[in-house]
Amino acid sequence: MDMSDANPGAALVADVLEDRYGLVVDVIEPVPIGTDTINRRVLTMDGLRLFVKEYRSTADVDAARATWDMSEYCRAAQLPIPRVRPDLDGDLVTIAEGSAWAVTDEAPGRVATSAMTVALAEDIGVVMGRMHRVLAAYPMPQRVQQSRWRTITATEAAARCTKVLAMAARHGHDQLEQLRSDLDQRREDLQKHTSRLRQRLPHTLVEQALHADLTRTNLIVLAESVTGVIDFRGVRAMPAWELGRAAFDPRTVAHSTEWIACVQAMVAAYCSENPSLPLPEVRACARIALLYLLFSFYGATTTEYGLPHEAETDLKQHWHDRQSTIRLLLNHLDDLDDALSALAPGGRS
Repeated sequence: MDMSDANPGAALVADVLEDRYGLVVDVIEPVPIGTDTINRRVLTMDGLRLFVKEYRSTADVDAARATWDMSEYCRAAQLPIPRVRPDLDGDLVTIAEGSAWAVTDEAPGRVATSAMTVALAEDIGVVMGRMHRVLAAYPMPQRVQQSRWRTITATEAAARCTKVLAMAARHGHDQLEQLRSDLDQRREDLQKHTSRLRQRLPHTLVEQALHADLTRTNLIVLAESVTGVIDFRGVRAMPAWELGRAAFDPRTVAHSTEWIACVQAMVAAYCSENPSLPLPEVRACARIALLYLLFSFYGATTTEYGLPHEAETDLKQHWHDRQSTIRLLLNHLDDLDDALSALAPGGRS
């Protein structure tokens, strides 16, 4: 087992897995992602491939337990969810060495952050539709997903542009003039488009228990199929919001000429698996996705997250992809309305 300076905490992980899970470690590999957890891949002496999460001291352990409970609920419904391994006391989250820990099987495949293919988009739609249908019967979580895109004024959001730029300047942002231009454009878009986008939304939107972070970075993929859904947030949220967020994935919209075909494939597959979500809400997912992007400043600055260099670079690129996605959605909104309006009950068009 590598316990060098390049693999800090390896001995600690090995001790926790042996003491709390009865597992003997062979290999530990750090995984440089995650803001709330320290992550490692582990191979045990008896050949198990595991993913180990060590929660930071600021983590809400009760919330973590709730997310793993939802994950296991979905796995029991035959969704592609990696198994959470209980510790020797039967707990899904264990407390050891002053930290909370969770251990899952490692799903075959990898996180793929390149643009989706139409086939993958369709499979994501199938998995999400099934998951939403299963979670409609899950107890409503206490935690609620923020919906600034629906509730705060465009003026309030535009004021955040000034705050974000000031933070970037304080922390020596390496592309400050480009960010200034981006935020000027965002301020203009918020003031110009918010009202008309909201006017076309259904008056009420279904809310239920959801994963609430069902994005590309939380999907394990192998050969155009989803083999694992990870990192549940487990909150109360709107299915149409989660569908729109996934269908209009910025990594796909900004980099693929097939992005509209991907949207159509995902949404049609979703409807076939979850026909209970009212069609007006399904058809509104493009506007919801656009509003969500307009009201989100995630990735504009990165220093506050303390990310490794590779993850920080990826987040900066994600901000640029979001900017491109906003422009493309604004320019193609009529086309998207036509494509989504053609959907019939059951996902057919």
